Amino acid sequence: MQNATKYALEASLKKFLLKKPVDKITISDLTNDCGISRMSFYYHFKDIYDLVEWACFEDASNALQGKKTYATWQEGLMQIFEAVMENKPFILNVYHALSRDQIENYLFHLTYDLIEGVVEEKAAGMHVTKEQKQFVADFYKYSFVGLMLDWIKNGMKDDYQELVHHICTAMSGNITNSLQNFENSTK
Repeated sequence: MQNATKYALEASLKKFLLKKPVDKITISDLTNDCGISRMSFYYHFKDIYDLVEWACFEDASNALQGKKTYATWQEGLMQIFEAVMENKPFILNVYHALSRDQIENYLFHLTYDLIEGVVEEKAAGMHVTKEQKQFVADFYKYSFVGLMLDWIKNGMKDDYQELVHHICTAMSGNITNSLQNFENSTK
């Protein structure tokens, strides 16, 4: 039942975001729409921004389920963009209402989880340190997030499928090469 309340609040939030900016939505708006008490809201979230963050992570984790391997990471990237497009009014509203740091942190967490799985898989059998693997994952995470933020900032007008294709083309094989370069630098 707890998750049902969270999902109801998420759906209500997304509905209101079609009408007004997140900073104009009140907890009363959401609780009245869902037919729950304010205490129920506060049982799950500390404020509306906490709900926004939860909704973003929930959507992202659903988009990435099972797409954290080398064979599926490109599909995972595509699904991230598809999830963002499906929630375009929500994402644009949140992008304009929250600080860039909050959006970056959300995207960094999401992207790192995807890329970390690929880096770990490709590093199997290599003599690279945990710090070197983390550096490689961070390097690609920052590249991906920067491109996605530019796309969002520009109103998500460009064809995301073409953007994902360019990202995948640029990254293809480069994670392995980066790890091999670290392995070779320690010999």
